[in-house]
Parts: sequence; C-alpha cells; structure tokens
Amino acid sequence: MDKQRFEYKVAYVDFRGRVSIEGEETLIKDGERMTAFGRRYLNVLGELGWELVGIQLQPMGAAFHVFKRPLVEGQKAEPAKPTQPEV
Repeated sequence: MDKQRFEYKVAYVDFRGRVSIEGEETLIKDGERMTAFGRRYLNVLGELGWELVGIQLQPMGAAFHVFKRPLVEGQKAEPAKPTQPEV
C-alpha cells in the first residue's frame, strides 16, 4: 500500500491586506472588506486543491499560512521559485 504524499505551499499574509506567495502578491481591492479579501484568497487556493493546514503567527499582525494538497501517483511537488533569476 502506497503512502499518501503531499506538496506544500506557504503564504505570507500581512495586516495591510497583502498575501505574498514566493514573490507573487495578491492585494486587497479598494473598498473590499478584510474578511471578503481573506475569503477570496482562500477560495482561489481551495479551487486549486490547496487546503489550509496551519497558521504561524508573526510579529506586527502578519502570519504564514501553510497549505497542502495530495500528489497523485507519479506526480512531483512544484519546485520553489528562485529568489534570483537564473543566469
């Protein structure tokens, strides 16, 4: 019997209405409530199969949100994006 395998995604969320995932940012829209923004961001990841499994609080009202989703047989986890473009 094969063990279930997962891949993980970490999002940085701050109190100003910004979510950053490996350099890709999602911002709160003008007039959007914080709760609606949070729901919008979570729903997008949920539709892509990501499940929120943990929250690590950070200073100044920020947090890391940890997501996971199952890998299918033969699938590999997406690699982390480099911080510098490869030359």
